[in-house]
Amino acid sequence: MKTDVLIVGAGPTGLALACQLIRYNVDFVIIDKNPSTTPFSKAIGVQARTLEIYEQISLADKLIAEGWRTEKVRLFEGGEVRGEIELANIGEGMSPYPFLLIVEQGKHEKLLYDHIKSHGKDVRWQTELENFSQNEACVRANVKTAGGETETIEAKFLVGCDGAKSFVRRALGLTFEGSTFERLFYVADVEIDWQFGHDALQLCLAQNTITAFFPMPGERHYRIVGTFPEGHQKDEGEILYEEIERQIVENTKLKLDISRVHWFSVYKVHSRRVNRFSAGRCFVAGDSAHIHTPAGAQGMNTGIQDGYNLAWKLAYVLQGKASLRLLETYNDERLANAKRLLETTDRLFDFGASEDPFIAFFRTRIFPYIANFALNFDAVKKFIFPLISQIGINYRKSPLSRNNGVFKVRAGDRMPYFEISGASVYEKLAEPKFHLITFFDGATSPENPAQNLVGEILDFHQFPLFPHIAEIFGTDKTFNVLLRPDNYIGLITADTSPEEVKNYLASVL
Repeated sequence: MKTDVLIVGAGPTGLALACQLIRYNVDFVIIDKNPSTTPFSKAIGVQARTLEIYEQISLADKLIAEGWRTEKVRLFEGGEVRGEIELANIGEGMSPYPFLLIVEQGKHEKLLYDHIKSHGKDVRWQTELENFSQNEACVRANVKTAGGETETIEAKFLVGCDGAKSFVRRALGLTFEGSTFERLFYVADVEIDWQFGHDALQLCLAQNTITAFFPMPGERHYRIVGTFPEGHQKDEGEILYEEIERQIVENTKLKLDISRVHWFSVYKVHSRRVNRFSAGRCFVAGDSAHIHTPAGAQGMNTGIQDGYNLAWKLAYVLQGKASLRLLETYNDERLANAKRLLETTDRLFDFGASEDPFIAFFRTRIFPYIANFALNFDAVKKFIFPLISQIGINYRKSPLSRNNGVFKVRAGDRMPYFEISGASVYEKLAEPKFHLITFFDGATSPENPAQNLVGEILDFHQFPLFPHIAEIFGTDKTFNVLLRPDNYIGLITADTSPEEVKNYLASVL
């Protein structure tokens, strides 16, 4: 069997990557040793940037319909409500999806899988990678099928999306260095009877831990996440659910009745990343490349962004539009992001579970009373929302990023969100290609930079430089923005001549 891309692993990262390859008409084979998509809730947080990506393939609204928007956080300490944080407008004006969406991973995966099947493709379930080798031209992989036979798949590229214990990563000899938190985490998918409404994420603060209750679709349905205290002696497999429930009551001091348990798990949290995201014609993405604490609901979303970054580069190389050198930028951009991600999630975890007396005092006695007040300030919102929602991820130091002029927005930034004539600018940017945008001030008469450029690689838009757009970019003079196919800014320039765009495309492709 021959194909362009072999995807190993059909979790959220592998399925989302397959959806992106469909956009670019790239042939692929996707395998997974499991019999189907997961039946469990597992990762539940979907960030704004993921929904922006899904909007391009008409899946954002479908996923939102399956989930619950986090619009409020209720803070508890000692079993009493100490404060509330309103999140309904935290990302307003920064994204068309200014919220955290809570949706079960099982439903999420099924939506992606259905999209793949609707385009005439399928996952080869119960198929396991046994070994692979590569040369300058291709990757040859031997896989064991559901029937026990061994088949050979020859692909031009291979992407390992096969999780934290990745066979692909180990076979490539990539390191996976980092640390393991000594505490045991627990997660339980349950139904609860208590006095509190199903209208908020309930966050219980204690001296050395946080216990979170995430509302799930269904009147009394919640996901509970918490930790056992340091020094807990049992291993993950030895803990029964009854011990988890005792820990929940002890940590939260809440009166509650957990009437039904759908699913639970106990695990140790690791904070690790690879030393490289690629080796030859093979790549890793998602948990195969980075794992971290659940703080901030970053993991699954980051894996989806890994695939979003890689897909267009694979497509351009496979279709002869770019040289192999373009694929080196996947490692450049996503490795730097993985480093930042681990630092961020580790800090968030330290704030939530640190036993340091000062941090514990601030977490339990001060934070509940000032959090909502702080979020009334635009500066705080503009710091918090881009950080958590992942719209703030940038590739400013990438070799694909080029600036010519002084702007508030820099090459390597995600294209800012704004509306033109009541419609999102992203509606114009759904095609899987480069987008050249001229923002016209109405005074100067720029050359038509799209002449001899528009075609398979590039489309062209010209927008008036309205005051709200001038404020975002920090200029009231005509300028050009050249967006990469993943809607990150490759070139931003005050020079609107065609030559600069041609030179950029020639140098990066």
